[in-house]
Amino acid sequence: MAASELYTKFARVWIPDPEEVWKSAELLKDYKPGDKVLLLHLEEGKDLEYRLDPKTGELPHLRNPDILVGENDLTALSYLHEPAVLHNLRVRFIDSKLIYTYCGIVLVAINPYEQLPIYGEDIINAYSGQNMGDMDPHIFAVAEEAYKQMARDERNQSIIVSGESGAGKTVSAKYAMRYFATVSGSASEANVEEKVLASNPIMESIGNAKTTRNDNSSRFGKYIEIGFDKRYRIIGANMRTYLLEKSRVVFQAEEERNYHIFYQLCASAKLPEFKMLRLGNADSFHYTKQGGSPMIEGVDDAKEMAHTRQACTLLGISESYQMGIFRILAGILHLGNVGFASRDSDSCTIPPKHEPLTIFCDLMGVDYEEMCHWLCHRKLATATETYIKPISKLQATNARDALAKHIYAKLFNWIVDHVNQALHSAVKQHSFIGVLDIYGFETFEINSFEQFCINYANEKLQQQFNMHVFKLEQEEYMKEQIPWTLIDFYDNQPCINLIESKLGILDLLDEECKMPKGTDDTWAQKLYNTHLNKCALFEKPRMSNKAFIIKHFADKVEYQCEGFLEKNKDTVFEEQIKVLKSSKFKMLPELFQDDEKAISPTSATSSGRTPLTRVPVKPTKGRPGQTAKEHKKTVGHQFRNSLHLLMETLNATTPHYVRCIKPNDFKFPFTFDEKRAVQQLRACGVLETIRISAAGFPSRWTYQEFFSRYRVLMKQKDVLGDRKQTCKNVLEKLILDKDKYQFGKTKIFFRAGQVAYLEKLRADKLRAACIRIQKTIRGWLLRKRYLCMQRAAITVQRYVRGYQARCYAKFLRRTKAATTIQKYWRMYVVRRRYKIRRAATIVIQSYLRGYLTRNRYRKILREYKAVIIQKRVRGWLARTHYKRTMKAIVYLQCCFRRMMAKRELKKLKIEARSVERYKKLHIGMENKIMQLQRKVDEQNKDYKCLMEKLTNLEGVYNSETEKLRNDVERLQLSEEEAKVATGRVLSLQEEIAKLRKDLEQTRSEKKSIEERADKYKQETDQLVSNLKEENTLLKQEKETLNHRIVEQAKEMTETMERKLVEETKQLELDLNDERLRYQNLLNEFSRLEERYDDLKEEMTLMLNVPKPGHKRTDSTHSSNESEYTFSSEFAETEDIAPRTEEPIEKKVPLDMSLFLKLQKRVTELEQEKQLMQDELDRKEEQVFRSKAKEEERPQIRGAELEYESLKRQELESENKKLKNELNELRKALSEKSAPEVTAPGAPAYRVLMEQLTSVSEELDVRKEEVLILRSQLVSQKEAIQPKDDKNTMTDSTILLEDVQKMKDKGEIAQAYIGLKETNRLLESQLQSQKRSHENEAEALRGEIQSLKEENNRQQQLLAQNLQLPPEARIEASLQHEITRLTNENLDLMEQLEKQDKTVRKLKKQLKVFAKKIGELEVGQMENISPGQIIDEPIRPVNIPRKEKDFQGMLEYKREDEQKLVKNLILELKPRGVAVNLIPGLPAYILFMCVRHADYLNDDQKVRSLLTSTINSIKKVLKKRGDDFETVSFWLSNTCRFLHCLKQYSGEEGFMKHNTSRQNEHCLTNFDLAEYRQVLSDLAIQIYQQLVRVLENILQPMIVSGMLEHETIQGVSGVKPTGLRKRTSSIADEGTYTLDSILRQLNSFHSVMCQHGMDPELIKQVVKQMFYIVGAITLNNLLLRKDMCSWSKGMQIRYNVSQLEEWLRDKNLMNSGAKETLEPLIQAAQLLQVKKKTDDDAEAICSMCNALTTAQIVKVLNLYTPVNEFEERVSVSFIRTIQMRLRDRKDSPQLLMDAKHIFPVTFPFNPSSLALETIQIPASLGLGFIARV
Repeated sequence: MAASELYTKFARVWIPDPEEVWKSAELLKDYKPGDKVLLLHLEEGKDLEYRLDPKTGELPHLRNPDILVGENDLTALSYLHEPAVLHNLRVRFIDSKLIYTYCGIVLVAINPYEQLPIYGEDIINAYSGQNMGDMDPHIFAVAEEAYKQMARDERNQSIIVSGESGAGKTVSAKYAMRYFATVSGSASEANVEEKVLASNPIMESIGNAKTTRNDNSSRFGKYIEIGFDKRYRIIGANMRTYLLEKSRVVFQAEEERNYHIFYQLCASAKLPEFKMLRLGNADSFHYTKQGGSPMIEGVDDAKEMAHTRQACTLLGISESYQMGIFRILAGILHLGNVGFASRDSDSCTIPPKHEPLTIFCDLMGVDYEEMCHWLCHRKLATATETYIKPISKLQATNARDALAKHIYAKLFNWIVDHVNQALHSAVKQHSFIGVLDIYGFETFEINSFEQFCINYANEKLQQQFNMHVFKLEQEEYMKEQIPWTLIDFYDNQPCINLIESKLGILDLLDEECKMPKGTDDTWAQKLYNTHLNKCALFEKPRMSNKAFIIKHFADKVEYQCEGFLEKNKDTVFEEQIKVLKSSKFKMLPELFQDDEKAISPTSATSSGRTPLTRVPVKPTKGRPGQTAKEHKKTVGHQFRNSLHLLMETLNATTPHYVRCIKPNDFKFPFTFDEKRAVQQLRACGVLETIRISAAGFPSRWTYQEFFSRYRVLMKQKDVLGDRKQTCKNVLEKLILDKDKYQFGKTKIFFRAGQVAYLEKLRADKLRAACIRIQKTIRGWLLRKRYLCMQRAAITVQRYVRGYQARCYAKFLRRTKAATTIQKYWRMYVVRRRYKIRRAATIVIQSYLRGYLTRNRYRKILREYKAVIIQKRVRGWLARTHYKRTMKAIVYLQCCFRRMMAKRELKKLKIEARSVERYKKLHIGMENKIMQLQRKVDEQNKDYKCLMEKLTNLEGVYNSETEKLRNDVERLQLSEEEAKVATGRVLSLQEEIAKLRKDLEQTRSEKKSIEERADKYKQETDQLVSNLKEENTLLKQEKETLNHRIVEQAKEMTETMERKLVEETKQLELDLNDERLRYQNLLNEFSRLEERYDDLKEEMTLMLNVPKPGHKRTDSTHSSNESEYTFSSEFAETEDIAPRTEEPIEKKVPLDMSLFLKLQKRVTELEQEKQLMQDELDRKEEQVFRSKAKEEERPQIRGAELEYESLKRQELESENKKLKNELNELRKALSEKSAPEVTAPGAPAYRVLMEQLTSVSEELDVRKEEVLILRSQLVSQKEAIQPKDDKNTMTDSTILLEDVQKMKDKGEIAQAYIGLKETNRLLESQLQSQKRSHENEAEALRGEIQSLKEENNRQQQLLAQNLQLPPEARIEASLQHEITRLTNENLDLMEQLEKQDKTVRKLKKQLKVFAKKIGELEVGQMENISPGQIIDEPIRPVNIPRKEKDFQGMLEYKREDEQKLVKNLILELKPRGVAVNLIPGLPAYILFMCVRHADYLNDDQKVRSLLTSTINSIKKVLKKRGDDFETVSFWLSNTCRFLHCLKQYSGEEGFMKHNTSRQNEHCLTNFDLAEYRQVLSDLAIQIYQQLVRVLENILQPMIVSGMLEHETIQGVSGVKPTGLRKRTSSIADEGTYTLDSILRQLNSFHSVMCQHGMDPELIKQVVKQMFYIVGAITLNNLLLRKDMCSWSKGMQIRYNVSQLEEWLRDKNLMNSGAKETLEPLIQAAQLLQVKKKTDDDAEAICSMCNALTTAQIVKVLNLYTPVNEFEERVSVSFIRTIQMRLRDRKDSPQLLMDAKHIFPVTFPFNPSSLALETIQIPASLGLGFIARV
């Protein structure tokens, strides 16, 4: 793919910027070929038109994808250019707080200007043995790589540390040397590594100073060769120095200081030993006050002086020499204060008795006058004469300063020589690692001779660096068989030739120095004439004739010629030196003895490899015949020679590069100045490395890594079985230009930018897949949500509608009911109201009507009367008026009628004439008649009505009249009564008046009484209220006081409890610390003891055996491991040799006393803790003690007492019988037989003794059977029924009859009874076998049932597995098969053990029965005389009825002790013992032997056996100490032996769980408490060795299995790697997985269980194992940026869950092992939680309580997204976390101590196994011991 095709829209590029150097921008549209302008969008939001260069048309640099930013290796970047490098360094430094970054083979170190916790011993241990690319970049990784290559390739190494002043070169070199000193150790006891480290404070004090750029700047270059022997342990060192800045002694710029040693002297001037130096404040000396900054913030010069003196003492510089050094340094300070007075322009003088000069002369031991003279004069020698010339004041000042510089330079060289002498070793040096701490490229405003030499040295180093990088690139291409094309790289050989070739700058400078009148100006002219316009690298400034410019590889530098000649000559007046040489101070002349020291260069072989027998570089003294000219070599000549020597040394070694970068000029912590960084990156060659890498194929992937990363770009048909061919096919499709990649043997090589293109394709594919997945999932989710909502809505609607319908129906019912109720209620109310109203109306109507009627009646009556009167009056008036009117009317009528009549007559006359008139008149008359008739009828009806009314009114009137009459009568009676009542009322009124007066008087009295009562009541109420208030207050006070008392009591109780808990915890912590300290002392003691034994063996081998050749060990082995290695052959011979026994026996008392002293402190602490606990639980203990006594009081039954008495009586009788028989037999033999027959060795005697032994064993067997039968009879005595009693009586009678017959019939009865008993035994055996067969049948049925269940479970598992993917199915089936086989193996082992026990039991029974049958046959075959039958009538009864009663002891002879120890300890194979025999068998056997020695009261035997046992166990562990089974076996047996010594010690505390039989076996004569302590200490040592063994086994598995292996396939992807090989997370062949760890844990657990280790001890071992797993995993996580991702957190949590599942399967969850994994669990959770808001920060702070603040911040800084969809943790969020955790008090240590071992305890665990039942197998070869 063409590069221009990548410039598409949204592509990000880098454009130049004057402030930020490079600025990021984004394309707003696609670039098309021919475009002259790019439209860009800057990050700050602005748009920009970027114009391309019209000449070149070069496009801006493309920016790498965000996923590649922050890589550990700059070569892992796809686009390799300056802005990418700068941005990657800035992101790592600012955002992630990572100061180290790889750039191919170069380690770039940026000075943080802050102390970081990444250089502790725990970090050193973490990097030790690791590959350089496996861990995060670090100076320790480079040091480890150099150390490993030295051991592997047997080639010397060099670490080249360079950089500007203040970049951290010295610190980096110091840490590299510290790493070598810590990892390799010392080959001798002289602590050479401490001396190597101690040289740093001395060299810093005399060679470092404060500058404007650095507070501890090295003002000289040094190359330290650290020598190693054949075992790669430090044996010594040698230091070379280059170009000390002597001018700083006499001059310092502003804000700078002189060398530290001067200020340290001034700060320590008040010390008594420094009084003679007559020093003062630093401001009082000219040489220390010129910079104006005598103090460094945070540095105490007095303390630094103490450190310097301590280092001098450690390096062997005596106090006298130290004081001599301080005298010379003080003299230099006083010399600087010497002042000159001008006598004239050409001469000067020193004031008489000048105090500074006087002090200088006194300190130097020189003559005052002579020194005063030669400070103001000089001697000039010509061909003919010599004369003395005065010098001017300026010349005298310069001469004084030159003398001071010369003295300091000589003293500096003298100290370096003595340091080298102290570091020199007499042992032959096998190889070395050189550490070069040299100044970097420098350019200032004014550059002089020092900068010229520094830049010259950097040119040489850069050339060597370029050649080495080019060579490595070529080797890589050739190794992978890639076609090699020549890469053009910058060659600075022309610049080097300009400086050092013939007629070069240095040659011309030396030549000008030899000229009598040579000056800087003449030298500059020679330079112009020689090189100007002839060499392209040499230029002349335009405005100066006293300067020149050289084009270095890093930049152009302008040098000022002024001072070059003087500094090159380094002239000191010879007369002044002679004065100093004549000093009485002996040390001063030593400084000037050797003015010139030649150093022989290292010769290289033809192959370019340095031989391993390289001779250390030593200075050679000058020959006496050398001329003075040979001694006066110029500084430039000396520097060139030393530089050539250095380059020869570096070329003969394998170099490793550390480039130190200064991030800013203001020493601000974690502040990055891009301009300064770019300058240094250009100067130190990092960008040149990038350019060389970018010119070829910088990105390199293994085929497996490429396949795993870009599997998403492949189709299923593209995936083949051959990964290599698959990758080839895919790449040919993805990248059409074949020049962009090459296929190597194991890797694919890509051009720059191709990985970014592939990442873009991958991101696009993943984005498209994510979009499709999101689309589908979102659609499915929304569909599912819609359907769910629809179903929910329908359901809700159904229920709502039902509810509404029910509510409506209910409403209707209620409405209907309410309507009905309302209807009836309203009807009732209306009816009731109507009735009330009706009744009221009727009453009112009645009264009203009566009233109206009466009124109407009265009105009618009045009207009637008035009418009568009116009638009369009106009648009279009417009649009168009528009469008058009638008269008038009649008169008028007459008149009118006459007139009318006349008219009518006329009309009538006219009408009468017509007929119709008559008809009309007739019709009108009819109508009128009908009307009149109708009126008459109506008037009749009205008349009738009026008549009826009148009748009614009359009736009413009559009734009313009657009532009125009655009322009148009643009123008359009332009037009479009223008259009588009126008299009474008058009398009553008089009485009322009297009563009123009395009432008034009473009222007044009552009022006064009430007033008094109210007043009294008020007073009483006031008093009561006051009393109530007081009472309330008192109650409140009482409640308050009670509350306070309760609170105080509660607080006091809580305080006491808290204090008690804290004190208890503190005591427990102190006890654990003391126990841990004690166990560490034991560990150190055992190490020293083994070291002593090793030295003894080496001495013996050196005396007896020829010295073997060197056999090289692995480089990863540390010196501690090598101390434990020894010759097994010698150990075996030592076991056999009897003389080795004596020192062991002599050493035991010393061991025991040491152990007892060490245990004393622990015992005291345990006693104090016990007292505290007893005081706390005293009351509870009293109650529990009383209950315990009642419970522990044995309920002894009569049967047990009878059993014990019977047993005791039987034993006594049997013992007496056996003794009598033995005495009689011996007596008979001695009397009746000849001496030779009865001799102990005679056959007859042996036969008789064997018979006697067999008879005794048979008696014991029979006796045990009788005792068992009797005990059973006695124990069941009360439960036996009468019938059983009869049977028992009959049985007893039968037994008596048998005995009587036996007495009568003799041997025949004996034979009969023996057969009878045998038949009984056979019958019982048959019954037992029958029962056993039934049990077996039942067991088989149970097994069939279990097999059915197993079959069902298998079918379920098969069904589940079929649903899994193929890979998971295979893994699940394998895991299930492993589990099944393990369970079957354990079941078979249990069955085998049971069968072994059954076989042993049957063998024992068979032996007994065989002896019985043999004896019976012998009794039948032989003829027995009657005399014997009469003499021994009872013996035949006892022999077949007794078994031997063993006492649980083993007897052995003193001379068999070594054989016992050898067979039981030294040559015992744990595997066979653990499988075939009972656990702890050797411990039981040893204790039974100890019991027998205690029974014999033989203290020598006890002591010898215990001593031999302890020493033999130590010897076995030393010989096979790396075998886990051996160590576990002897830890288990040692603990069991210790428990046996406690269980049978006779102490009450250890006898609680013993049986009565076990209590009888307690030791009776010796108290072995001291040996118990020794055994406890031995067990602690074995436990620690067990932990080391399992740590060595687990350590290679942990990182691979817990971090690197993908337990969940496909979760995490492999990120692009760089030039160095990173460990892949895909499991290859031979890599460890989590299953490997689990299998190993299962192996450990099964071995410990097979060995019978105590369960509590197993828990402690498991806890320690899990701590190791968690600590190593977390430490690697904290040191590996590539492991800190979300997907890796998921992997870790899954792995931890598998470990927890393993704990649950083994029932070990309460062992505390899970708690040890808590830091790892929290770290994994921290990788997965959200990390954005303040709530997230609060959640993280509360969650990660097991992690320290440093660990939390480190994980957040290291968090790296694996895919583009993840986001990095912002700096503000990390600062928020730090602010929230600032009050947390935790350790500043970053890593966990993986070497920490928890203190072990051995809880008492008594054994229930009876000692007398233990059988000794013949396989142990212990036939020489006998059971007692």
